[in-house]
Amino acid sequence: MTKHTFIEAGQRTVQLEQQAIEALHSRINGDFSRACEILLACSGRVVVTGMGKSGHIANKIAATLASTGTPAFFMHPGEASHGDLGMLTSSDVVIALSGSGTTNEVVTLLPLIKRIGAQLIAMTGKPSSTLSQAADVNLDVHVKEEACPLGLAPTSSTTASLVMGDALAVALLEARGFSAEDFALSHPGGTLGKRLLLKVSDVMQSDFPQVKPETPLSDALMEITQKGLGMTTIVGSDGTLQGIFTDGDLRRALDKRQDLHTTAIAELMTVNGKTVQADMLAAEALNIMENNNISTLVVTDEGNTPCAVVHLHTLIKAGLA
Repeated sequence: MTKHTFIEAGQRTVQLEQQAIEALHSRINGDFSRACEILLACSGRVVVTGMGKSGHIANKIAATLASTGTPAFFMHPGEASHGDLGMLTSSDVVIALSGSGTTNEVVTLLPLIKRIGAQLIAMTGKPSSTLSQAADVNLDVHVKEEACPLGLAPTSSTTASLVMGDALAVALLEARGFSAEDFALSHPGGTLGKRLLLKVSDVMQSDFPQVKPETPLSDALMEITQKGLGMTTIVGSDGTLQGIFTDGDLRRALDKRQDLHTTAIAELMTVNGKTVQADMLAAEALNIMENNNISTLVVTDEGNTPCAVVHLHTLIKAGLA
């Protein structure tokens, strides 16, 4: 194959799959609405099943539903006939995927699903098929043409099924009022979950350097060295934050040949400085650091009294950056 042929084949595939997706628009209709109502009213779990390539899509749909507020899991139809059907209850809803609607492993389960009393949503390419007819509602995902030039490998059809599954998940997400915080609760190990759940209070350090405004620079440097944060806060007699002194301030002081023993830290500090509150999201603190090109923020209370500091390295270790 020439390079030009590769490009043509790739572009044709994308075009055919785009057409398959566009055809779904008119099928988001009363049947789709009814399927959403059934899923929203489900008091058990949504059990998604399918064989072969449809099974891979079913697994993805189950994962998407579960992560967006609809409890769901994948059930392999072959294993279901050998005991796994025991995971199904009458309060569950089954979503069964089959391009032909006649897949043996799936069709074999239909009488058992009915006997258990679970509701059934079919997702097929043939509305008149056995699976479609047995379902409480059928979602039509038929395609005019597979992207595979042989018309054999499921390509456009699996894409259409995947998009229909996403449409269900998003419609249910909106109906439930599912929020970003809810999403984070089911993704605590991921970066997104950490960004949405981790507070400054979870990563701040309460043992931090503090000096008075009149403290000589040499003594302030000793405090910085002992605490190992590359900075110190300057706190007034009333306990409020007066300023911050960092490595950058030190470099500027050295450039000006300031006397380390006679110069008071108040003469060199950055007045006030950037601060955050303990109940802020740690991700917000990270944004402040990035936007201001700084590595440390002072955590203050409502009275502007410093109570901790948060360092960039801590946020990186926490997986935020």
